[in-house]
Amino acid sequence: MNNQKWNIDQTHSSIEFKIKHMMITNIKGNFTDYQGEMTMNEGDFESAALSFTAAVASINTKNADRDKHLLSADFFDAEQYPTIAFSSTKVTKKSGNDYTITGELTMHGATKTVNLDTEFGGAMKDPWGNTKLALNVIGKINRKDWNLNWNSALETGGVLVSEEVKLEADLQFILA
Repeated sequence: MNNQKWNIDQTHSSIEFKIKHMMITNIKGNFTDYQGEMTMNEGDFESAALSFTAAVASINTKNADRDKHLLSADFFDAEQYPTIAFSSTKVTKKSGNDYTITGELTMHGATKTVNLDTEFGGAMKDPWGNTKLALNVIGKINRKDWNLNWNSALETGGVLVSEEVKLEADLQFILA
């Protein structure tokens, strides 16, 4: 089998997260500056090895003051830890087009193993002759596992920012 290299097509991809705010609503955000690649044996997604990096400074929650706070030492400390990185260690088929990608997520100076549910959308040629491949990746992490501990207690009980962060990435790759 051929070992193929794929690069993220940023024009057709998104890297997003959401987190509970004041325990009643979700705040959504994304990263706008990222790179990623994947290698795999042709037609064998379980052989895939994926890597990804995002520039922390590219965080966007549609609120400049909140983004500035997220970049500060209270949260990501972007000056000291400018990137978030992921490197897969294993891809396991669950059933049909559903897989689990296991890998190492590094941010804020800590590396932890995460499992990400992934739907393999398949591969096909676009109208310009490029071979594309699509993945939908979802997962949950506890931000405190990466030393992102800042919070504020609410007068009515609870906290301002949830510990659980939901991740979702719609990724389209192009055969290099």
